Amino acid sequence: MQRARPVGTVTPAPPYRTFLRELLSFGFVGVVGTVITIFGANLMRAWLGGSPLTSVVVPTLVSTLVSYLANRFWTFRDRDSDGSGREFVIFFALNGVGMLIQVLCTGFTYYTLELHGGVSYNLSLLAGLGLGSAFRYWSYKKWVFTPAAA
Repeated sequence: MQRARPVGTVTPAPPYRTFLRELLSFGFVGVVGTVITIFGANLMRAWLGGSPLTSVVVPTLVSTLVSYLANRFWTFRDRDSDGSGREFVIFFALNGVGMLIQVLCTGFTYYTLELHGGVSYNLSLLAGLGLGSAFRYWSYKKWVFTPAAA
């Protein structure tokens, strides 16, 4: 026989459902960020004549701001925030590491392998985004969007 819950209490979702919801939400935010980064990088590189590395950095900064807002208020909405700005600073610092991963992939392809075509540029951009995203997901859960206090 099940015990009756007091009125007004909510049963928390099983951990796997919370993980799945966060992962899918993070993935969707990542897709939006990826579109911003790839479109912006190609726009800057091809149409505005930007360097291959600057063309990665500027759109990634825009994508980072959009991603922070979407992750804070949607993906990790159930996690604590102390409102001090600490979370924002750590988020951008960790995104800096993720961006460095992207820049290293692009720089390696462009300068070391000397592959300057659009296909190789976009493949290196996607590789950097993939590796950077894996790092970001792990680091956000560990240091930025910490579990809500009991």
